[in-house]
Amino acid sequence: MTSETDAFPAGFEWGTATAAHQIEGGNWNNDWWAWEHAPDTPCAEPSGDACDSWQRWEDDHALVSDLGLGGYRFSVEWSRIEPEEGEWSHAAVAHYRRQCEALRARGVEPTVTFHHFTTPRWVAAQGGWEDPATADRFAAFCGRLAGSLGDVIGRACTINEPNIVATMGWLLGLFPPGKSDRDLRLRVNDVFVDAHRKAVDAIRAAAPGVPVGLSLSMTEYQAVDGGEERRARMERAMEDVFLDATDGDDFLGVQVYTRQRLGPDGLLGPEAGVPVLPMGYEYWPQALEACLRRAWSVTAGRVPLLVTENGIGTDDDAQRMAYVETALRGVLGCLADGVDVRGYTYWSLLDNFEWALGYRPRFGLAAVDRQTFARTPKPSAAWFGSVARSNRLVPPPSTS
Repeated sequence: MTSETDAFPAGFEWGTATAAHQIEGGNWNNDWWAWEHAPDTPCAEPSGDACDSWQRWEDDHALVSDLGLGGYRFSVEWSRIEPEEGEWSHAAVAHYRRQCEALRARGVEPTVTFHHFTTPRWVAAQGGWEDPATADRFAAFCGRLAGSLGDVIGRACTINEPNIVATMGWLLGLFPPGKSDRDLRLRVNDVFVDAHRKAVDAIRAAAPGVPVGLSLSMTEYQAVDGGEERRARMERAMEDVFLDATDGDDFLGVQVYTRQRLGPDGLLGPEAGVPVLPMGYEYWPQALEACLRRAWSVTAGRVPLLVTENGIGTDDDAQRMAYVETALRGVLGCLADGVDVRGYTYWSLLDNFEWALGYRPRFGLAAVDRQTFARTPKPSAAWFGSVARSNRLVPPPSTS
């Protein structure tokens, strides 16, 4: 049964998301492709053809519109558009413009992310995100592209999860460039903050009226047995430095998957009795509500919130629906308490390339055949579409 308390506000935005390197295939000119093919790579497998979405993007759009979703968030690949410094691919820009126009023709709003984890090889060769000049290079890219796409973009995300890129690439060594240096990680954080602020200005100048914001990975950090100081330090380094940089933005994209428990000596492992997912972290859908409330609090309610990613990598589609239902109940709780949440975007539309873990984690509403690239919607897709079309939380179908 449903009730009025299960209803979302009029105009609440429902969508799903992908990223260029995870679905397009053949993105050989960026730092991630080089990383996947390095002799000592930590990657389980290379991205290869991915989901062949460079060719099959119309199939992806059909899935989105068939589900009745009003939004699709995807990223452009900087290394295709500017394959060498100052060399602009008008064909690549036209390709992305066709995607935006086709989405609009289907009644779907395109949210375009300008940087989603991958950086052109020529930028990496000049120091990448360690080099403060990269902020200016990125802003110039954003301004020029926004000038070409501004009339067809619905919303612009400057950078996807800069905190994850900095931490995984310069502290944990699992993303390119594979370093482990705390001081460098802090420098990279600063460059990303500068890049975001300059990109916001560049996009606004080139495409007035297009809402612009950042998408940030957030985690419900929980203190255990005296871990409060550790939690505060973690929140500051991973989240607050970026939350503080969103003042004046049109929205903040909140992206949440799980929690992390911290004791006085650092991170603790999963709690006994809590399921662990293929990504290696706990099944904890309650984290979305906690992180939305924290984002709203830290930013003092100055920036409207959008859930730009939330989902679960699992082979159990019933578990997927249960996860999303719990997460959405958390969104309803936030809305009831006056937190300004404007929409929910499920990650991901497709089972795709999950970075160092390869194709094993399956987040998609649709399965993708690794040989033929045929898309097959899962039961969770139909259920999520019914939620979006009715704009209320309806129970998942029984699987018993």
